[in-house]
This record gives sequence, structure tokens and C-alpha cells, in this order.
Amino acid sequence: MAIWCRVSSRTIANANHMRKFINPASGLSPALNRGRPLFSDGNRRHLDSLPRNRATRVWFQRFKSTLAEKQQDSFLSSDSDEDLQSLQFPGGKVSYTSEMNFISESSETRVPCYRVLDDDGELIPDSHFQQVSEEVAVKMYSKMVSLQIMDTIFYEAQRQGRISFYLTSAGEEAINIASAAALSEQDIILPQYREPGVLLWRGFTLQEFADQCFGNKADYGKGRQMPIHYGSKKHNFFTISSPIATQLPQAAGIAYSLKMDNKKACVVSYIGDGGTSEGDFHAGLNFAAVMEAPVIFFCRNNGWAISTNVSEQFRSDGIVVKGRAYGIRSIRVDGNDALAVYTAVSAAREMAVNEHRPILIEALTYRVGHHSTSDDSTKYRKLDEIVYWKNARNPVNRFRNWVQSNGWWSEQQETQLRNSVRKQLLEAIQVAEKAEKPPLSEMFRDVYDYPPSNLEEQEKHLRETISRHPSDYPSDIPV
Repeated sequence: MAIWCRVSSRTIANANHMRKFINPASGLSPALNRGRPLFSDGNRRHLDSLPRNRATRVWFQRFKSTLAEKQQDSFLSSDSDEDLQSLQFPGGKVSYTSEMNFISESSETRVPCYRVLDDDGELIPDSHFQQVSEEVAVKMYSKMVSLQIMDTIFYEAQRQGRISFYLTSAGEEAINIASAAALSEQDIILPQYREPGVLLWRGFTLQEFADQCFGNKADYGKGRQMPIHYGSKKHNFFTISSPIATQLPQAAGIAYSLKMDNKKACVVSYIGDGGTSEGDFHAGLNFAAVMEAPVIFFCRNNGWAISTNVSEQFRSDGIVVKGRAYGIRSIRVDGNDALAVYTAVSAAREMAVNEHRPILIEALTYRVGHHSTSDDSTKYRKLDEIVYWKNARNPVNRFRNWVQSNGWWSEQQETQLRNSVRKQLLEAIQVAEKAEKPPLSEMFRDVYDYPPSNLEEQEKHLRETISRHPSDYPSDIPV
């Protein structure tokens, strides 16, 4: 049975007591066996005799930071009744039973979903949440609106043939902005592809978004990535790539390096519900759990892996229950409630950084838009379903109602914001569209210090092809 922790105050003074995080060690305190000596005196003397070079220090740091002290595989005989009825096994004591019982495939009740605001943006009585200042709340709402407008305009640009591809975050604005607001700028982001709001929050400009989508010379990827594959080193945001879930094992490794360097930061890796069916999801979670890496795995469960409904994807109670199988503390949160997402991520970050542990967050939300501009979601889901989530459970409207009820927002501010963002975006698109494209040579640069022979051969072959068929090659790209 999962352990649920609660706090009595409205502010979270100690994230270790954040309620509704599922403890992976059922019935046990998160601080199990903490403070016990790692080595016997004999082993300590042996360790002290080792040469104190950097490699030794790294090895010792890795060894003592694991849960090895819990795994005393002492198989010495004992006369106590308790030991006669249990097995001393690596990982902990296992009790014997003469009854044959299979573990149930699922619990009778589903894991509840943490939320603070109801569908109308009203604060739920006796809610426990992280207090948000007026400045932060207004910025969160403004960025949610900006993301909403950006999606609309870029989607229209793709439909006009001005860019080749686009993918919206409609319905998931709260996940983008609220999670980003709860993090530090030093935290490293490994996104999937529906998290442009995290970059937007960190200061990535509308012009930078436009330059990437149009693949011009100002694009940090030099036009080599498809649209919406953003990346920014200065914002600690890894470049998006198309293969699903490959970023999760990478996130665990990066988080472990932060831990070894004693950095007060964590890694946050986003994934959709469809990505949890990939092998890299399981590898990433297991790696992070064993190595006690400070990483937050944030899953956007929006009900659809492109056209595959979650009911056709797995039989378990969503994603949150998968964390316990790997020994990872987990929580399910209402992904359309910005205040709940902000609170959960704030607590998760504190636990990840201060306790050196991975955290799994499942955010229940809904993808209002099509999967991408290459998809027509009305072919596999009912229009009434889309309209319901777009109107009745809209995360932007819900958060606006709460901000406005506090006296922090007005209709005049709303009009000014939407007009300003729209004007900035249209201007950014005009600039990006007219900007020079990267030269052909950039296709073969940056990966290697010296281009290998196969790349040199490919470049030579491409240039010969262009010279033979110049009319088939875009004239606005410098050769």
C-alpha cells in the first residue's frame, strides 16, 4: 500500500513531507536506514589504505551514495523465530508465507490526482499548495497566453505553406509554464517536443522561435533540424530530437554527473504517455533509481499517443504506478491546474536536489490540437470530446480566473497582452522569412573536428547533383 504524506500549512516548508507523493518503499520511511555506518571498522581501515587520487574519491562517492547499506546480504544462521520465517536476501529481508498469493495486477482504486483549483479556477477548500506571488502568477499567465497565440499563428503559417511542419501545445499550456516556473535556471531540461513553453519562460524570444521554424541563418541549429526542434545552450535546454524516449537514459546520466559534481541542480526530462511504452523509459527510470540521480521524469499523459488511446497502450493505472516498480517516489497531478503543477514540481525539485533521488510526475491533461500538422485527430476521436476539453477544462482560462479573482489581472491587460504578442509574432515571422538561409556547407559541419571521408564524399556527390540539376535545388540557399 502506498504511503501518503500531508503537510498542515498552505506553504511547503519541507518538501520531504509533501503529501501525495507515493513512497516506493511501502510501509517504510523515506529515511530508512539513514545514518547507519556504511562500512565496518575493518572495511574502513582497508578503504583508508587506498591511494587518495581523484579516481578513488569518485569511486567512494559513488559507492557510499547508493542504497548498498540497505542490502546487507548476511546469510548467517539465527535461532530467532523472526529470522527462521524470513529470507535474508540482497535488497532486504523477505518474509516467508505458506499461503500462495499472487500480487494483484491492479489495486481496487486508482491513484488520486492532486489538484488545487477546480474547473472554474476556484480554490478548493483546505487546499495545500505552494504560495505564488503576484509577479510570478502574472508572468505565468502571460506566458501561457503567449504560448497559446504562438501556436495559433505558427500553425496557420504551416497551413499557408510558409513552414514545413508544426506541433502545438494546446491544452497543455499549464504543464509547460507552471513546471518551468517551479525550476531553477541551472536545472537542465531534456524535452520531448511539446515543451516550447519551458523555453519561453526562460527567455527564448519569439524571434528565436521564428528563426528556428524557418531554418534561417540565425537558427542555432543552422537549418539542419526540422521545425519545432528547438535547443538553447544558454537556457540549459537540450535540442529536441524526433526519436521517442531516448532522452530519458541521457537525463539519468546527466543528473548523476550533477550529483558527482555536487551541483545544487537537477535534470527534468519530459515525455508523453506514448513514450512510456519505449524501452528507454524503463532503462532511464531504473538507471536513475539505482544511481540515485536527481532527475524529475515528467510525463504528460494526454490520453493519446498520436492515434493510440491509453486504454489500448497499457493495462496499469496510468504511469504513476510504474515509478514504484523501480523504487521511485511518484505523484499524479492535474496537468490543467497550473497551481497544482507548480506546487508538485517545486516539491519534486527540492526532493531531487536535496535527497539525491529521482521523482516521477504524471500530469493528467489532454491534447486539444492534432498531434501535429501531419495529423487529423478527428479520424480517431470524437469532436465532442475535443470541444469539452478545450472549453470546460481549459488550463489557460482556469488559471486566469484565479489570477483575476486575486485582483491581479483585468480585461484591459488581457487585450493589451494579446495584441502585443500577436504583433511581435507577425513581425518575427516576416524577419525570419526574409533572412538568408545557412550555406550548404553547414550540413556537413560541427559534428566532427575533421570531417570523415564519408561526409566529404556525400558533400561532393551533393554538389555534383546540384550542378547537374540546378533548377531542382532551392535558389535561396547559398551553395
